Amino acid sequence: MDWRMTALQPYEQFARFYDALMPDAAAAAGYIRNLIANHHSRARTLLELGCGTGAILKFLSDNYDVTGLDISPHMLARARKQVPEATFFEADMVTCDLGTKFDVIICVFDSIQHVLSFTGWLKVFRKAVLHLEADGLFLLDVTTKQILRNLMLSPALVKEVDSHVLIMDVRDAGRGIANWNIKVFAPEPTGLYRLFEENIREVAFPLGKIRTALLKQFDVVKTLDPTGQPPSEESTRVYFVCRKRENTSKKATSRSD
Repeated sequence: MDWRMTALQPYEQFARFYDALMPDAAAAAGYIRNLIANHHSRARTLLELGCGTGAILKFLSDNYDVTGLDISPHMLARARKQVPEATFFEADMVTCDLGTKFDVIICVFDSIQHVLSFTGWLKVFRKAVLHLEADGLFLLDVTTKQILRNLMLSPALVKEVDSHVLIMDVRDAGRGIANWNIKVFAPEPTGLYRLFEENIREVAFPLGKIRTALLKQFDVVKTLDPTGQPPSEESTRVYFVCRKRENTSKKATSRSD
């Protein structure tokens, strides 16, 4: 295979391959829709932090007035094409100030895990509170620390998508950070293959630490494993379903179902 390499800024060109690498967005959106229906049936407006290409918003836009926020202009360019009816903001979820409030805020598909310090996570939680209506709902999902560790110990994943070859290799970058090295071999009209490569970093924190931090900002009503099993550090993915606290002096409660 002949190839030549192109150096990229994060998601500059990789945005066009992103959806092929993601889990089933339709299934994830269906699960999120059910959570919202069960915990905030009157919700009408929804903001996604780290919306990427709009893969989730596309499946929620029939039910809600949707808004997306992402730091990558290249991801947002694709999101605007996928979900033209949505409103989008190019901003950092850690520091954003949109000047409006929403019934529901979601942060899914590991989006918060690109924020590499727990101090940053705490800032995201506070921003979610500030952007929620009085009875608002915050939905957060994470890949657990154990699963991320397992990925770092596993061989690289090679996947063919259409005429492209994708290689994902997750390795320990130190200080608990996982580095996703992603290579895409994409065919060109000349018959050559161009190699697109970038490194994306993620971090995971113990579920108990996340829950404790959320309880300082929200009433955390549920911690869920989408498979129906009890949520634990062995879960592949865990959702936190958090309700904005109506009375800040009221003691928050947490439970897992």
